[in-house]
Amino acid sequence: MRLIGAGSHPDRPQVDHDLIFTVPNILTVLRFMGVPLFVWLVLSEQEYGFAVLVLVIMGSTDWVDGYIARRFDQTSKLGRILDPMADRAALLAVAFTLAIAGVVQWWYLAALLVPDAVLAIASLIYFRSHPDLPVSIIGKIRTGLLLIGTPLLVLSKLPVAFTDVYFVAAWTFLGLGLVGHWVAAYNYFWAILRKGKELKTDDGGRG
Repeated sequence: MRLIGAGSHPDRPQVDHDLIFTVPNILTVLRFMGVPLFVWLVLSEQEYGFAVLVLVIMGSTDWVDGYIARRFDQTSKLGRILDPMADRAALLAVAFTLAIAGVVQWWYLAALLVPDAVLAIASLIYFRSHPDLPVSIIGKIRTGLLLIGTPLLVLSKLPVAFTDVYFVAAWTFLGLGLVGHWVAAYNYFWAILRKGKELKTDDGGRG
């Protein structure tokens, strides 16, 4: 089974329906709800073990909702926008929480936040809203790497065996994820510029 694009049907094109209440969208909302639970477990309760479990569940739903959407024809226009927003909000909120808790340095949060801030500003300038661009392969791989590395990093802070191994593995995934994050942001930035210029050209032609 493919990890990327799992559940898709090569014999027919994917159609984004005007649907709201779908299983993938519900799973995406649940992923949003996992963020405050993670924050509470880390900052209030210092329950890192349960925090790791929450991260694992959040990461798994990211793959499951995509599989269900493609496999059972539940892809939607809302889901195409909501799913990457949930991923980004989760990654930033988790990074912010771990920075406060001293698990990661603040530069890690900045490395995640700066590209997203640039893309948000570019989107507002050209579209006044979400640019509605397709998620790139690099973006998907980046998200997967960060979602694997983060729980491993939290796990390395627990009083368990092989903490050094978890730590090295965590930063291997996170380091690659950060590189992918900047590469994906670079590609998205130019995609935003191209789409924005095309829309302005079309509007000028109709005028």
